Amino acid sequence: MKTIFSGIQPSGTLTLGNYLGAMKHFVELQNDHHCYFCIVDEHAITVPQDPVQLRKNIKNLAALYLAAGIDPNKSTLFIQSEVAAHTQLGWMMQCVAYIGELERMTQFKDKSDGKDAVSSALLTYPPLMAADILLYNTDIVPVGEDQKQHLELTRDLAERFNKKFNDIFTIPEVRIPKVGARIMSLNDPTKKMSKSNPNAKSYISMLDDENTIMKKIKSAVTDSEGVVKYDKENKPAISNLLSIHSLCSGKSIEQLESEFAKLGYGDFKQAVGEAVVKTLKPIQERYHEMISSTELDDILDLGAEKANLIASKTLAKAKRAMGLGRKR
Repeated sequence: MKTIFSGIQPSGTLTLGNYLGAMKHFVELQNDHHCYFCIVDEHAITVPQDPVQLRKNIKNLAALYLAAGIDPNKSTLFIQSEVAAHTQLGWMMQCVAYIGELERMTQFKDKSDGKDAVSSALLTYPPLMAADILLYNTDIVPVGEDQKQHLELTRDLAERFNKKFNDIFTIPEVRIPKVGARIMSLNDPTKKMSKSNPNAKSYISMLDDENTIMKKIKSAVTDSEGVVKYDKENKPAISNLLSIHSLCSGKSIEQLESEFAKLGYGDFKQAVGEAVVKTLKPIQERYHEMISSTELDDILDLGAEKANLIASKTLAKAKRAMGLGRKR
């Protein structure tokens, strides 16, 4: 069995894109792998956060993980800040990273562009992300295309550390799901669906009610052709809706093209909305059960304990290799 690590920031309610592109795959992966699912709250504070809302978002995200099907008996679900080894190894990774390679990170350039001042942690975000992954002897990291550059840096830092000090870290493999990895915005299909988009109509939240979901799908942009056909280059909006329907219903793109060949966009959008509602409803019901129960805290406590056990051992090896602390 291989080890898989994934982290999601608690910076707002997850979207349908997060579920179809990541969480749905996590549920399948946990059956055949050792999985660590981390709520990366220390990454979230690289930009300003309201403390009360952040704590709420952390618990909401944990409940969504479980509601989506993550099984604490199969996977380790935990909060990053409750495992001190993350920040300790994060500092050590900063010491082997170069400023030039951090400044070349696309996400740093995007988030700092046009701003008079940004947190220094925005620049050093990737070494902390590397630490998150390397602490668990991770073999595979499933990520979206937008995180590929960070994962390549993680591999570089691990190889650099191993070569300079000792062969401590497993070099992780980047895995980008072939299907569902990039669900696009409903009002701009050239951009990824994102919970950080200020326009709520651009995404479907995993906790949106039925009426809201149907309204958002019906207001989604299309094109003037009136043909339900998958063509990402010429029909990005319709292709995105076809992907959403396919992933929610289990029907192939070809099946859906045939099914709606003689129907208009109105009928198609109605069907897409119904497929989304059917997918999210049981998750929402389970979420509301979890968020009001004491079981959630018990699961997170156990997850932190299990994560600490593994992470502390890796950290100790890395510290010895680097020459930190006293020789015993």
